[in-house]
Amino acid sequence: MEDSFLKYNYFKNINLNDPFFDSLKQDYEEFEDWFRSKGNKKAYYYENNEGIQAFLYLKIEAEELKDTDPQFPFEKRIKIGTLKINPHGTKLGERFIKKAIDHAVDNDIKELYVTVFPKHKSLIALLEKYGFTIKGKKKTKNGIENMMFKRFDELTGDIVKDYPVVKTSNNKIYLLGIYPQYHTKMFPDSILDNESYDLVKDVSHTNSIQKIYICFMKRAASIKKGDIIVIYRTKDEKGPAEYRSVATSVCVVEDKKLKSDFNDFESYYSYCKKHSVFSDEELHKMYAKENLVVLKMTYNLAMEKRLIRKTLIEDCGLDRDEYWGIMSIEDYQFNNIVKLGGINESFIVNQA
Repeated sequence: MEDSFLKYNYFKNINLNDPFFDSLKQDYEEFEDWFRSKGNKKAYYYENNEGIQAFLYLKIEAEELKDTDPQFPFEKRIKIGTLKINPHGTKLGERFIKKAIDHAVDNDIKELYVTVFPKHKSLIALLEKYGFTIKGKKKTKNGIENMMFKRFDELTGDIVKDYPVVKTSNNKIYLLGIYPQYHTKMFPDSILDNESYDLVKDVSHTNSIQKIYICFMKRAASIKKGDIIVIYRTKDEKGPAEYRSVATSVCVVEDKKLKSDFNDFESYYSYCKKHSVFSDEELHKMYAKENLVVLKMTYNLAMEKRLIRKTLIEDCGLDRDEYWGIMSIEDYQFNNIVKLGGINESFIVNQA
């Protein structure tokens, strides 16, 4: 996604003299020469009034990794060539990790890797959270780095570590309606063509891979960990639902809590705030209701083609007369959504 928030530009147009790059210059004595040599390559970065805050360079490789211990066989991989984040409490690191994983999904590549010095403990912890594991070492003139890999065909059973793979076996599937004013702020890679990128900000609920959504529908209380959610952006005021309501994304439920699962407002607020699109005032009002349902989801796969309500009914088999706030979906209906939505089917698995 190239937008007013996350930039994707040529190296030659990015300011190498920004203080952001000072630590990389200290860690890698060849960094400046390497950076200049990439002049006609592109990288993702984020900058605000204080300068560059995050940088990500991705490269598709198809080769053996011989200068490592151990060596790794020939494989098509995504190499995260450079990843640095200035942490400032907005989950920006997750946004960039998602971008790297999305690049692998888009190119149907099953492995990513990155080299990182052991001293960068917070980055290592974040990578490990999303399924990267240390499998080797790389020794250079700059020191010894950990080799961290993530494979999409080696599942652990942990929803977050296995992200973005969606496992359908033994899990139910639901369509969940979300109002337009919340949708794009939660799911930035599922923005509609006619929406403003100004909606996409450097805030936790936008950047995070994990999302909190709160609702009061009785059927939502039956949702379980591992269940699959098709996100359905309800209609705006620009036209009828038949053409303005769209399915946009696929998520996996990591956790579900009812009001009775929280000891008090403080425990509820602490659980919800960082990953929730709702304001403090809204969170207070919601907590006052007894039929509160809190869903924690991972934002797994954005549809290449958004499916309007008309298509969901006529081509995917969804029931026009059902309640679309939350609706159970059969496997065949979900398969139709995946195919017509242009989702890479190799990331949807049916295994115990």
